[in-house]
Order: sequence, then C-alpha cells, then structure tokens
Amino acid sequence: MIEPRSVSLAAHRENAVYRVETDTGALALRLHRPGYRSDAELQSELQWMAELERNRLSVPKPVASQNGKLVEDCGQHRVSILTWMPGVPLGNSRAPLNLPDAPATFFAIGREMARLHNICDAWSPPTNFTRHAWNAEGLIGNSPCWGRFWENPGLSRRDQAIIEKVRSRADKILNSGQVLDFGLIHADLLRENILIHGSETTFIDFDDGGFGFRLFELATTLHRNRDEPDYEKLKASLIKGYRSLRNLDTANLELFIALRALTYLGWIIPRMHEPDKRSRNPRLISEAMSACTTFLRDNAEAK
Repeated sequence: MIEPRSVSLAAHRENAVYRVETDTGALALRLHRPGYRSDAELQSELQWMAELERNRLSVPKPVASQNGKLVEDCGQHRVSILTWMPGVPLGNSRAPLNLPDAPATFFAIGREMARLHNICDAWSPPTNFTRHAWNAEGLIGNSPCWGRFWENPGLSRRDQAIIEKVRSRADKILNSGQVLDFGLIHADLLRENILIHGSETTFIDFDDGGFGFRLFELATTLHRNRDEPDYEKLKASLIKGYRSLRNLDTANLELFIALRALTYLGWIIPRMHEPDKRSRNPRLISEAMSACTTFLRDNAEAK
C-alpha cells in the first residue's frame, strides 16, 4: 500500500498527473481522461514501457497495485502509477531554448530515439497488444488519429487548397510501395516529454504512442523547434545522433514535419470550448501552413 507524505498536481493535459511523495521515493499517479484510451490500450502502453525500462531506456517504470494490476478503476477514471523521473524538461513550449550545448543535446535525443526503436523492433508484444496506428490512414485518411484537420473552422480557402495538395502528395508517397521504416514510436516527443538530467535523456508520457513511421518521431521533435535560430544545426544533430545507432532515410522528413503540424489542426477541433484553445488555433494554423509550404516548395513533383 502506498502511504503518501504529500500529493500535488504536476500536469493536467489529456491526463491529470499527480506527484506523490512517499518514504521510498516519488511516484507519478495518472488519472486517465475518460474515453481517451481503452483498457486494452492502457494495459498495452504500460507493458510496452515496462519492456523499455527492462532494456535500460530511461523511461518511467509502471508500478503494479496490491492486486498486481497495472491499471485500476477509480470511479469514472482509470488510474496507473509510474516511478517519478528526475530531470527538467528540454524547454518550455514556444519559449527560446536555453541549453548549454543544444546540438549535443539534440544528438543525444536522436540517439535515444534510435535506442527506443531498436528495442521495439527486437520485442515481441503480447498477442493482445493494442495501440492505435499513425499510418497513412491515421495521418491522412478519412478518420485520422487526431481528427479531420482539413475541417478546422479557422482555415481559409487558400489554407484548404494547400492542405489538399499536401494530402494528395502524402497519399502518393505513403502508398507508393516504397519502404519507409515503420514500427512502435513514442509519437509525442515534445519538449515537455523529454527530460534532461545531467547526461541522461528521459522520455515520458507514452499516452499517444503506437505504430507509426519512424520519420514521424523525428518530425514531432523538430516541428516545435523550427523557430530556433540554429534550427538547421539542431536538425542535423538529431539526425546524426539517430544514425549513430540506426539507419534512417530522411528524404521524406519535411513531409512528416508537415503532417505532424496538420495533426494539431484536427486535435484542437473538439477542444475549442476549452480555455485558451480558440486563441491558439490561428497560431497552429500559421505553423501548419509554414510547414506545408516548405514541403511543397522542396518537393520536386509539387513544383
């Protein structure tokens, strides 16, 4: 039984996460958002994280309840507990990065991404393993993982035309038969989900993890750093770090950065009623249009 000395709210996004201080160390107690993930998906996420931790990737370790369960019911919520990981986030959203050696940090992040993917490829998940897919259907199909982004009410006709061009080109590339590295990915390695603790790089919050293109993993981290003055150096360092442990063809990286930017336009649609979300929408649209036009400009067949 856990006997907490103190409990404090640490984050409240898709899930409510509480820091629980105990005599044996800090824990992260997660109250999962009702209806966001099925019981099978939650169980699979925690089994996956346990496998990563067993292979010495720096991720939170699931803690079983007294009943030996990784997920328990608590009223309308599902509850899980993880070890609390030390460190500070890579940075704050939309604030300039403040790192002593940003290229070296991004090299380390790329290397740990590659380690993550290597461990996943060597693992045989349980037969009932269930996670959603960031595949072609999940990114640009009729029912994308985070919603029909092309129906965002803030889009202009010009925006919609650009999006349709990107969807068309993406459809040709993703369904062309060319081999693109695909497997389990974290899928949400934003600044807040990457902790730095000395020389150690930690990944947290696997809530959106599933099966996806490995380029989408890199694209997720790069997208939110495109405004950094040394972005090209950070991008090169991330790729170099990844390739230090694993091969990766980055020819379609700009496409996946555009697709990542577009996911937010679908994600925000059902959240428009929440505080500050409506005011965020124009910024998300601007970022998505920037990423889309960069892809179309650099893509030979789109010229």
